[in-house]
Amino acid sequence: MNQRIIQAYRQAPWRVQLQWIGLFLLILVAGMLIAGVYLYVSGRAAETGARIKALEVEREGLAIRIADMRTQLALLNSSQVMLERAEKLGFRPVEREDLVYLPAAGVSGREVVFLAPPPTSVMRENKLLRPAYTQSLWDLFYQTAYQYLNTRGGQGQ
Repeated sequence: MNQRIIQAYRQAPWRVQLQWIGLFLLILVAGMLIAGVYLYVSGRAAETGARIKALEVEREGLAIRIADMRTQLALLNSSQVMLERAEKLGFRPVEREDLVYLPAAGVSGREVVFLAPPPTSVMRENKLLRPAYTQSLWDLFYQTAYQYLNTRGGQGQ
């Protein structure tokens, strides 16, 4: 009886082979899908890297072009070129005799503004330091020895 149950659940050999083939094909398809995704991502990364490199080259070219244009602008705005252009247009440097000042109603001249008090020549004494701090070591030694001798000398008499 026990063998009949085992035989009932045992499958035919061709079915087992089909299951193994199906499992193999499933693993193969999954591996191919993973490889396809990997290739797709790698291709996009390589494409993006090439695009970044091209944009960096373009940026360097634009930076050089901008620097060149700034140099040209500086040359066009230089004092020598501006002086030549002004002379071509009929302008000339102004002389002191050519200046004419016109008074304007309601406009007063420059007013003097004092932002700080005028400097004084009075020297102030330095009250920040006590006399003991300005005394030299030799003076301190001399004064101490003098006081010591006076007190000792006064006791002996």
